[in-house]
Amino acid sequence: MQRILTINGGSSSIKFAVFEEAGPGRVLEGAIERIGLSDASLWMKGQGPDVFRQIVVPDHETAVAVLTESIDFGALAAVGHRVVHGGQRYSKSHPITEIMLDDLRRLGSFDPEHLPGELMLIDAFHRKFPGLKQVACFDTAFHRDLPRVAALLPIPRRFDERGIRRYGFHGLSYEFLMQELARLGDPAATKGRVILAHLGNGASLAAVCDGKPMDTSMGFTPASGLMMSTRTGELDPGVAAYLMQSENLTIEQFSHLVNHESGLLGVSGTSSDMRDLLMRETSDLCAFEAVELFCYQVKKYIGAYAAALGGIDALVFSGGIGENSAVIRGRVCEGLAFLGIELDEKRNAGNAPVISNGRVVVRVVHTDEELMIAKSVFSMLGSKIDRENENDNTRTPG
Repeated sequence: MQRILTINGGSSSIKFAVFEEAGPGRVLEGAIERIGLSDASLWMKGQGPDVFRQIVVPDHETAVAVLTESIDFGALAAVGHRVVHGGQRYSKSHPITEIMLDDLRRLGSFDPEHLPGELMLIDAFHRKFPGLKQVACFDTAFHRDLPRVAALLPIPRRFDERGIRRYGFHGLSYEFLMQELARLGDPAATKGRVILAHLGNGASLAAVCDGKPMDTSMGFTPASGLMMSTRTGELDPGVAAYLMQSENLTIEQFSHLVNHESGLLGVSGTSSDMRDLLMRETSDLCAFEAVELFCYQVKKYIGAYAAALGGIDALVFSGGIGENSAVIRGRVCEGLAFLGIELDEKRNAGNAPVISNGRVVVRVVHTDEELMIAKSVFSMLGSKIDRENENDNTRTPG
């Protein structure tokens, strides 16, 4: 019975899961969080008693050592990594080679927030287990066939030739959501107009027609598009020039501002967590405005994508906010009856799988990026994992 490890790594955290090719599917999951900080922690569940403990993890090399102590690597056939950016060359999951790593290192400036940490993890696994097969699963792959008009940026053409274009992200999540729509028997999965809303700490929307991606809110980097927990989303380039000049910001300082100090956190001044802001909004004007701006922007994207698609047949909410916040879903959909979007208040309040009673089917779907990684890796190993056998008992909500 083959097992594989999935890794969803960032600059300060690693989410991981172990899958078997058949039977229970996911057998273990966990995370190492706040890498490099004094309050780093490990949580894990799925086999034996749940684990949560504070640990010392100064770097990714140490994080891999912690995983080695926690997981039986001798039983693993491969490791699958979520890699955020594949650039122009990598449009599907691919075994990791030295040539690929050289390509991805050159892409580091495309996504300095994610790629360097992901590459550090891959290198650390290779040093620890040089014979273990590793696979890269790219978050940009889902959007590889965006129409030219949706991918092209309105800047001098010489930059397009250097790969400066709209790539789109959250592709593993969107791929899962489209497969789940098909599994549920929704005809819009293959013959219809679908808007997918992945709303979490990172947030984006995608427009899909007849199963093919047509547009998406994130662009050249994951910082663009919709306002997020700590990212600006779309920003007037004049604001960038003004802030860098008036505040004497370096490129690194500006990047930190738009990626880590903005969004819900920047507007509210208190928190990047939507749950905190919803609790405070009646007594805190800044919290209220942060929530309103987020909902307003999501609503605008839904309207824009309905126009791009020529209508809408299905709307899917996913991600931590999309799956768990009935209030946000309600505010986003308010006033969209002209598009055929009408929520059933009772179903919405209960986070039901289908929350609509209008022409457009509105769904709440738990996304599963790790499962998509597992499917890709098992496919390369010549085996498969059945969604019907997936064990939901080890999932963490949100």
